[in-house]
Amino acid sequence: MFTDPGRLIFWHEFYWWSHILLIFLFANILPYSKHFHVFVSVPNVFLSRLEALGYLSNMDAVTKEVKMMMNPETAFAAAPENDAPPARFGVKDVEDITWKNYLDALACTECGRCTAVCPANQTGKKLSPRKIMIDVRARMKERGPDLIQFGKDHNDNKSLLRDYISEEELWACTTCNACAQECPVNINQPSIILDMRRYLVMEEAKAPSGLNAMFTNIENNGAPWQYSPADRLNWADDLYLNTK
Repeated sequence: MFTDPGRLIFWHEFYWWSHILLIFLFANILPYSKHFHVFVSVPNVFLSRLEALGYLSNMDAVTKEVKMMMNPETAFAAAPENDAPPARFGVKDVEDITWKNYLDALACTECGRCTAVCPANQTGKKLSPRKIMIDVRARMKERGPDLIQFGKDHNDNKSLLRDYISEEELWACTTCNACAQECPVNINQPSIILDMRRYLVMEEAKAPSGLNAMFTNIENNGAPWQYSPADRLNWADDLYLNTK
């Protein structure tokens, strides 16, 4: 069949150019498909945080407020004139997340390893770290054009919290970081879960009853326990303590 040199050269060039055109076609389709993580997984690993997985970072907005409360003269003098107060504490929608949170969502390979090792998911709770990252990506895809065109003030009557991710999912997380440990592209799922819980507590005063009781005790007694600070050493009254 291919004894004719001219025909051999033709089919060689035909398949070679077909291969090249298919590669270019795939490369252009790839960013619009679910395989976009091929492009961003390597940068996401390179830009992954260096702190220990169990480290919980402070909120810059809260740190600023505390500094202003403790030493208002110094804080106001150091702050620029156009330094506006934060619009909200924590994360309610995708405009509140950091660029790294969105990069994590884009880098997610949807492999499900995070959900497979999640102790909350294994005990039947609704939490799925994989779903959290997919929801962030889906909400950003929906919300992104409005943010670009109208800015953050535009309201589409939907939000990442509740419309995509429920409160039950957020409070099921134990922040054990098993999902972050297992992720092949170094996604830190608990960071966005924690920020969304911070919004619930600091903006809406919504938390499980056990946490609300602890918050009340801290406010009234300066400790998580429900008794006065003056009574903290009462347990030692009947003990013989040799002070000699």
